[in-house]
Amino acid sequence: MVTRAEILVLGLTAGVIGCLVGGMLFGIGMGLVVQGAHIGWLMVLPSAPVAGGIGYLLARRLARRLG
Repeated sequence: MVTRAEILVLGLTAGVIGCLVGGMLFGIGMGLVVQGAHIGWLMVLPSAPVAGGIGYLLARRLARRLG
């Protein structure tokens, strides 16, 4: 059984790691775009889905413990 504490830790971990990874991708990509390197858009556009994907993978790992 998944406890309330494990769900809380999952949410906090997914939020922190997702923000760090997504923010770094977004920041570096926008820095490149501002300097005129259009390749930066390849980092900016997937930054949010990558951040959400990390939370999804962490949730799947927790769900695997149930079954």
